[in-house]
This record gives sequence, structure tokens and C-alpha cells, in this order.
Amino acid sequence: MATSSNGLPASDPRAREAATTLPVYGQLPFVPERAAGCHIFTADGRRILDLYGGHAVAALGYAHPRLVDAIHEQSRTLHFQSNAVALDVRARAAEKLLQIAPRSVQRVFFVNSGAEANENALRMACVATGRQKILSIRHGFHGRTAAAAAVTWGSDGWYGFPSKPFEVDFIPRDDCDAARALITDEVAAVIFEPVQGVAGAFDLSQDFVATLRECTQRHDALLIADEVQSGMGRCGEFFAVQAFGIEPDILTSAKALGGGIPCGAVLCSQAVAGHFGSGDLGTTFGGGPIAAAAILAVIESIETEDLLSNVREREAQIRAQCVIGPVRSVQGMGLLLGLVCDRPAVEVRNSLLDDDVLAGTSADVNVLRLLPPLVLEPAHVDHLAQALAAIVPAPVS
Repeated sequence: MATSSNGLPASDPRAREAATTLPVYGQLPFVPERAAGCHIFTADGRRILDLYGGHAVAALGYAHPRLVDAIHEQSRTLHFQSNAVALDVRARAAEKLLQIAPRSVQRVFFVNSGAEANENALRMACVATGRQKILSIRHGFHGRTAAAAAVTWGSDGWYGFPSKPFEVDFIPRDDCDAARALITDEVAAVIFEPVQGVAGAFDLSQDFVATLRECTQRHDALLIADEVQSGMGRCGEFFAVQAFGIEPDILTSAKALGGGIPCGAVLCSQAVAGHFGSGDLGTTFGGGPIAAAAILAVIESIETEDLLSNVREREAQIRAQCVIGPVRSVQGMGLLLGLVCDRPAVEVRNSLLDDDVLAGTSADVNVLRLLPPLVLEPAHVDHLAQALAAIVPAPVS
């Protein structure tokens, strides 16, 4: 039997990772060998329908021809250059991103991840307003870096830093009166997810989001839309705020932005951008040529394949077919959905995985999270519905 350098079986990546990496991830009991479309294939012959998309990253699924070709061609032509030089592919990615974004944002700062995007957005808000208080929404998740974690609900248990970089308070979700009371002239910004992903795909109400916009404008505070999970077509529009009819001052994007290539972006208004000049922000890898090519391929695929319509159609199909078995209701928007279950969601997830369907859990113990590729097909939803129907509902007490 072939072994690795530490004597473990070469055929057991799970054991080898456990022996060499920090044990901070709970991993599922299978090892992907390859993937195509919405399916993951394992070395032991399983074909798993992926309705989790690697934490909402795989916007186009796997091995999508346009994305693969774009990455290959850019790698062959110019695989890296820093922001010390201008690149045509970076300029095209920025132009394309602004074309699909809310009209209120006119500038892009490319970064590498969602946490980094939110970290910079929060810093920019403090600089632009000269204020040092940030409001977030209860149950929201914004990342694990210093500022992003500071505005993440429940992070005190793992935050780790000796202090937070600014004053933080949390608005109860969908509480318009609380929002009006908390948003004052002392607030630099309010950061919110239009659909709270980690919280179980909880979609904020239209009235609440409108109140956030109204109050931040009244008090000259900035509104930051964290669209790291909800954006790039996942909610049936390119960005979820567009479904709400709201235009933020700053918008962050990552995850599906590159379809699997690490990248992120901060989009901001011209007024915010006016506070920053040479040397005020920076990143080594943000806006690299491969990431920029991937961003272009993702956006162009969503447009040419009419994937926004597909997202809305598959959402309607899931809502119509999947309140079955252990599922009591569906929340969320587009293909960022939470299936509210009659038992702990981890039990439902495990049962589905036994039937070769991969879904995710959430911070809400009873909510199963769906984050499938935007290329999801009707037959895939049929498969999910059949797998759910095979799970015996809990008895009514």
C-alpha cells in the first residue's frame, strides 16, 4: 500500500489532512475526485448532487466550458501581475461588474475574499465619515477577520482579539423601530445581508431594508450591502438589493464572483471613493489576471445562458415540490434557500447524503441550507424532492 511522507495511506486524504492541518473544519465523509455540472464524483464510485456549491461558490457548477477556457487562456497568456501595472482584463472585469451592479456604485476595489471585502468596506466607512460606530443586524455573518468578525453576531465566543476596532451594536432583524432608534449621527455605517446566509437563508423584510436605507441617508451614515453570499445572481437578480429596490453606498462581493477562483470586490459610490488616493488601500493578489478572467466568464455566462431566469424558476419549483417529508416551510430568495425542518437539520442533511444529495446546515439548528449552482436543472429538484419524501416526517404531538 502506498503511503504518504508521514506513513499514512496515500489513498486516505481525510486522515492525511487530519494529521497535518489545523482541526478547525468539520468535514463530510466523502472525498471528491472530480466534478461536472451539478455533480461531484468520488473515487469509490458515488455521484453526488451538489446543492451546497462549496459554500455558494460554484455559481456555474463544475467544469463549465466558458469558465475553464477563460482560466486556461489567461493562465497561458499572463497568469499574474500586480496592481503596479494596469491590465486590460482587470479593466474589463471592473467595467462589467459595474454594469450589472446598482447605479449607486461607480468604483471597484478588487480583493481576495468576502472577509477581506467586508474588512475594507468597514474601514472605508470609518474613513469616509470620520465616525467610529458600526451597526450590524442580529444573526448576520460577515467574516472572521478583525473588523468583519466584530460585526458578526455571536462572534464573541471565538473572536480572539483583545478589542474590537470600533464600537459595535446590533439591530434586531426586521425591527424598524429599533433601526430608527439606533441609527444616529454617531453611526459610520450599517452593514447588512439582504438574505442572511449563515443564519439559514433568512430574508429580511422589504420594510426593514427600506428603513435601513432611509435612516442612513437621514443621518449621513453609509449603507453597506454584504452580498458575498447573496450576490452574483444567486437571488434571481445580479445582487439581492436589486430585488429590494435599494441602492447602497458600498456593496461587497466574493464567493460566486469567480466561480471557484478566489476573489472579492468592494464596490462603492463616487462620494466614498473620493476619500481614497494612492497608497490608502492595497492588496497583492486582488484583481489578478486569472481572477479577473474568471469574473468576466461568470458574468458573461449568467447573461448569455439567462441564468437569472433559471434561478427564479428553480426557486419556484423548490417551493412547490420540496415542502415534503421533514420540511415544513421554505425561506430565503432565489437559490439561497433555507428548508425549515421538523428536526435538527443535520439529521436531514445526513439522510440526504445517504441518498447522494449534498445540502448544508446553518446557524439555525432546524434550517437546512441550499446553495446550488445557478445551472441547477428541473430534474435535480425532482431528485431532491424524492429524497426528502423518503425521509419519514416526525410525528405530530
